[in-house]
Amino acid sequence: MIPAEDIDALRAFNRAYTNRLGLLDTRLDNSPFTLSEARVLYELAHRTDPTGAELARTLRMDPGQISRTIKRFVSRGLVAARDDPAHGRHQLLSLTEAGRSTYAALEQSTRTAMGALLEALPPVRRDSLRRAAETLTRIFEDGAPPQPVLRGLRPGDLGLVASRQAVLYARDYGWTAEFEALAARILADFQSNFDPACEDAWIAEIDGQMVGSVFLVRGEAGAGKLRLLYVEPAARGQGIGDLLVRTCIARARAAGYTRLDLWTNSVLGPARRIYQRTGFVLVEEAPHHSFGHDLIGESWSLAL
Repeated sequence: MIPAEDIDALRAFNRAYTNRLGLLDTRLDNSPFTLSEARVLYELAHRTDPTGAELARTLRMDPGQISRTIKRFVSRGLVAARDDPAHGRHQLLSLTEAGRSTYAALEQSTRTAMGALLEALPPVRRDSLRRAAETLTRIFEDGAPPQPVLRGLRPGDLGLVASRQAVLYARDYGWTAEFEALAARILADFQSNFDPACEDAWIAEIDGQMVGSVFLVRGEAGAGKLRLLYVEPAARGQGIGDLLVRTCIARARAAGYTRLDLWTNSVLGPARRIYQRTGFVLVEEAPHHSFGHDLIGESWSLAL
């Protein structure tokens, strides 16, 4: 069941952008064309000899409406239709010279209108709008299910990891900024003392967005240590946590560690279940007061 607030947010966006872009106007950008007619012109200008059926599928419009629009364009000298030699019942469509000129004028008018809309926005909002538009386009045009990928660190990742974990633990468990300070210290030490022979880090991404992380650092007495595992709430349930932990385990084995240790807290149920599934064993528990709460710290270990 989709949360009501998600539906309300998308409907609010739909109302805002149709109103701001004038999509409810009878004519688009003061042209003689409706929005649907303008979309048909656009497709004809960017396709080679499409059929009416192809346009209907692309635009998700009623074939009858497409047919009527094409007939109007043909009668106005904007579109030429010729029989398709491969399919006798189909007609191949193309813009005439007058149609290309008409489309060019409509395109310029639309770009001018979009430019005026963007010019009215402060630069920071203009940038936010562009990035949001790119994200929406990618989401609606990419029909394949999003797949998580793991990558190494890039500049800025360490700060993002500390920030996201601090925000999520504060929201979900009420932890104070003391945890953010701890995460920042761990990450600073990782960067300062990094040994590529036996340490590593992975960022999980979906659609180019960071959705999780895990770090492998050198521990004590021949052991490696797994640190700062997390998965974004919206990305949970897709096996990303297991993927991160198993990747860390494999790298620890390759580095020659005899075991892999980690420290967590009993309240972090989702992470604890991942550790159990991947073979870690709880070896020690100890109460402590940290991050503004009384907690039960746990040490887990995996023999490699």
